[in-house]
Amino acid sequence: MAKDVFSVRDRVVVITGGLGQLGRQFTMALLEGGAKVAIFDLLADEMSSSGMFDGTKVNPDNLMSVTVDITRRNSIEAALEKVKNRWDVPYGLINNAALDSPPNAPPDENGPFECYPEGSWDKVMEVNVKGAVLCCQVVGGAMAELGRGSIINISSIYGIVSPDQRIYEYRRSESASFYKPVAYSASKSALLNLTRYLATYWAARNVRVNTLTFGGVFNNQDNKFLDGYCARVPLGRMAREDEYNGAVMFLLSDASSYMTGSNMVIDGGWTAW
Repeated sequence: MAKDVFSVRDRVVVITGGLGQLGRQFTMALLEGGAKVAIFDLLADEMSSSGMFDGTKVNPDNLMSVTVDITRRNSIEAALEKVKNRWDVPYGLINNAALDSPPNAPPDENGPFECYPEGSWDKVMEVNVKGAVLCCQVVGGAMAELGRGSIINISSIYGIVSPDQRIYEYRRSESASFYKPVAYSASKSALLNLTRYLATYWAARNVRVNTLTFGGVFNNQDNKFLDGYCARVPLGRMAREDEYNGAVMFLLSDASSYMTGSNMVIDGGWTAW
């Protein structure tokens, strides 16, 4: 029984933003575990028919990709119908799609708080919050009708603590007015209470809802940023892109059957300081 409790075999899982850096990792881990994965992404293609994903041979019967705009309810509803027609109502939903402003974003995206563009705020909140809410309404609502399922909302350390603006001091010393902007933090914080709300709302219908809060992931950032970030982490480094897969598998399996409304923080110790 202990061997099978972490199994996700044959479970249908929707991953939003499944073609992003972490979305690809979640997809491969779930496919390797025998799950059926539906990628909801604006950049979706016909990868499933070729039997290849991210350069790796996969079982095409267990993978589908659907072009979805998660900020439009009718787009999500149409995608869900495709999943149901091919497999079944999903068991799992990973709200992974998100917008952020990286260190190399245009100057007006990373300027002082007082000047942060209203349009940028709206764009981030629409994808990161509205998109997650709509996916929960459509996909999570279908799960609740069947009385089973697991939803994972992907958050960030910047959703539970403020960005450490000192990390970006080197940019300001280079005459760049650079600050990690407010919208990403506010959006990721919003997911924490979306999780709590839905965990209690759907508890009687056996749909579990949890948050995964991640630290930064290495993605060939510039050395000055890495020096500042890694000095702030007790483990002394950023996460590898595969180091969150185990938590995803745990929350989608029966190993976490009594866990809902929780926030699992995996950040190399960042928030311990």
